[in-house]
Amino acid sequence: MLRHGCLSTALTALFIFSSAAAFACTGIALKATDGSNINGRTIEFGLPLNLSVIIIPHNYAFQGTLPDETGGLTFRAKYASVGTAAFGENTILDGMNEKGLSVGAFYFPGYAGYAPITPATKIKAVSATEFSTWILTQFTTVDEVKAALPNIAIVTTKPKGWPGLPPLHYIVYDQTGKSIVIEPIKGKLKVYDNPIGTLTNSPTFAWQLSNLSNYINLSPLNPGPSTIKPSALQQFVKSAGLHGLPGDFNSPSRFIRAAFLSTIAAPSDKANTSVLQAFHLLSQFDIPIGKKLNTPITTVKDTKNLIYYYQTYDDQTIKFIAFSKLDLNSKTLKTITLTGTTPIIDVSTNAK
Repeated sequence: MLRHGCLSTALTALFIFSSAAAFACTGIALKATDGSNINGRTIEFGLPLNLSVIIIPHNYAFQGTLPDETGGLTFRAKYASVGTAAFGENTILDGMNEKGLSVGAFYFPGYAGYAPITPATKIKAVSATEFSTWILTQFTTVDEVKAALPNIAIVTTKPKGWPGLPPLHYIVYDQTGKSIVIEPIKGKLKVYDNPIGTLTNSPTFAWQLSNLSNYINLSPLNPGPSTIKPSALQQFVKSAGLHGLPGDFNSPSRFIRAAFLSTIAAPSDKANTSVLQAFHLLSQFDIPIGKKLNTPITTVKDTKNLIYYYQTYDDQTIKFIAFSKLDLNSKTLKTITLTGTTPIIDVSTNAK
């Protein structure tokens, strides 16, 4: 059981490194002038995740699992969904459904506290990774999700295939651009409206929003010259309004950077240009491969045209899956592997 936001099970030892930044994810949202709403995120992890993309069809059956491997909540997919899965599990950590509802699970160390096992929680129990799949397959709007949360409990089940129990919190967006954050704290699900569409990791979302007040001096506008007698001072470059924007990879710093950069980004005129803009912005958070961490995948969701985009560390080619081209009534769950390398093209003889 998780007590007071601390991870008390030995299973989670495999997820704890010398730095909390060993697991780092950053999410943003953009709105195009044609009304399209785009959201995207990076995933950084300190161990290989064995990632794949899965396609969940209509009526696919799920059952939540309890720590003793008995069954919890049973549900079937009302809505087909596409997204990224880890460790060979048939559940989605980051994805979108056919109605434009999207969900992202983010690492939440030191704060995630799942529900205790009781007769009341057993019948509505899911694991931390089954929770995001439940949302995608059952709902179309964030308001529907909020209303249904009393009917679900995230319990201390180690997800199948995972080496430990991951502490997670979640961001949900719908087709209108509305967003909420859901955090399991001390066994209860706390819900926050998310007007900026940004999420990173610990501390809590409420703390991260409050911390934004420390950066109200930041501006996309360049300051004018200033005079300190007897000299006139000029800015060195034309981006001095950003002076003080944190550049490190700690979660609070990434939250400030993501919130600010996505807010001041010039709106694109349509969804596909906003998708490219989202990938550019998210590249600000890429972590090169190292001993403890890298960015294995970046995903972007076009909630209007129902397209799930992704690129991986090894293959920077942007790929997509369009719901319009899928058999949403397939009888089986389908998988797309993420293996591949970025093509390097010789254009030496292309000069004219």
